[in-house]
Amino acid sequence: MSSFDQGLGHLRSAAGQVAAAAAATQRAIAAVAGPVAGPWLRFTRRIKALTPTGLYARSLLIIILPMVIAQSVVAFMFMERHWDLVTKYLASAVTEEIATLIDVYKTYPQGADRAQLRRIAQDRLGLVVDFLPETQLPPPGPKPFFSDLDVALSEQIRKQIGLPFWIDTVGRSSIVEIRIKLDDTVMRVFARRAGVYDPNSWIFLVWMVATSLTVLVVAILFLRNQIRPIVRLADAAEAFGKGREAPNFRPRGAREVRRAAAAFLEMKARVERAIEQRTTMLAGVSHDLRTVLTRFKLELALLDDSAEIDAIKRDVDEMARMLEAYLSFARGDTGEQSAPTDVAALLEELKTDMERDGHPVGVAFYGQPEVAVRPAAFKRCIGNLVSNAARFARNVSISGRRDHRWLTITIDDDGPGIPAKLREEVFKPFLRLDDARNQDEGGTGLGLAIARDIARSHGGDIALGDSPQGGLRATVRVPV
Repeated sequence: MSSFDQGLGHLRSAAGQVAAAAAATQRAIAAVAGPVAGPWLRFTRRIKALTPTGLYARSLLIIILPMVIAQSVVAFMFMERHWDLVTKYLASAVTEEIATLIDVYKTYPQGADRAQLRRIAQDRLGLVVDFLPETQLPPPGPKPFFSDLDVALSEQIRKQIGLPFWIDTVGRSSIVEIRIKLDDTVMRVFARRAGVYDPNSWIFLVWMVATSLTVLVVAILFLRNQIRPIVRLADAAEAFGKGREAPNFRPRGAREVRRAAAAFLEMKARVERAIEQRTTMLAGVSHDLRTVLTRFKLELALLDDSAEIDAIKRDVDEMARMLEAYLSFARGDTGEQSAPTDVAALLEELKTDMERDGHPVGVAFYGQPEVAVRPAAFKRCIGNLVSNAARFARNVSISGRRDHRWLTITIDDDGPGIPAKLREEVFKPFLRLDDARNQDEGGTGLGLAIARDIARSHGGDIALGDSPQGGLRATVRVPV
């Protein structure tokens, strides 16, 4: 073996080792990241579930959350650094004064009434001192909710005096009572609460809460005025998508919202111009083609009856039906305006029409029947689906339901149905499948396509599924 082959073998061996090491590293990273990624994904999903979905609520959250965090940090720093520190200093100063009085009492002789000591305490230190004959301290009293003063004062008495004591910071709102057990008596000291801790700290907290509430109110009012034009724009776009008008809509709000509203109005105008031009063109085409077909029919009527003439007449009739189907699909019935329509009565009309043609149909409707739709277009949408069902089944039933958001019409039959893989394909225009029921009477393959186009022009859609009767279920769902 040549040295080149040996070197190539070493390189291949080294490459294999590197690849194995890389694979092992990836497995190790996956093993380590797996337990971490699972809880993190669950945490993020929970946060997303708790986060509001509306723009108004999210904007308020963006303003309020940082403000609450900042105020909490400021309050904590104030309580920790200022209030607690000032309370410790004041408690230390009062304790030093009491310790001084105790030293004077023990060092210098006092009269029976200790009048000189009480006078010095009151005139020079602002403390009221007397001496109790009993030698036992009372049991500990209730502790206040905020025990900073109790903790600071007790700590200073233990540190500077070191004698048994009893304090009461609850009994009198403006006075703190301190009792120190001496050898032969109990010294009772009354000190002003304002001299033991900072009584004005609550002003800072009130000011902080008041400013936070002010910012919150201003944010709510401001955001409401900023969100309202966006909501109106969304309502106008939704109404236009359903084929309805929004007569009072005009650009309002911030500059960016006005730009979006102006763009929407311009787009709406272009769409309406295109629809108007298409309608005008289709009207002209329809008139010209109908004129030609009418001339054909007249010329055929003047000819003697024969098998060839009858075949040509059938072809002309078929061409007329196909022409009507093509023009209806291209036109889309967009010229019709939405109006409050009794859908239950509309379904009853369809039932009567189908029974007149020899197809029994059952109808049921639940809820408020009046819905804003384009009556002729919506009737044609449901009629295409019912005709399609009646052509392939013996039993057809129509059920309607209206709730606070949706109008749902369900057409069930006991026919052969449509395979699941073809249920979206049959909605394609001009598509004709041997085992699919998307042929209309003219054989153009536009029945279901026209029905879905009408449903979507109302802001809804059509879905196909399995019927409880064993055939096909067509569900029309449009917003109310």
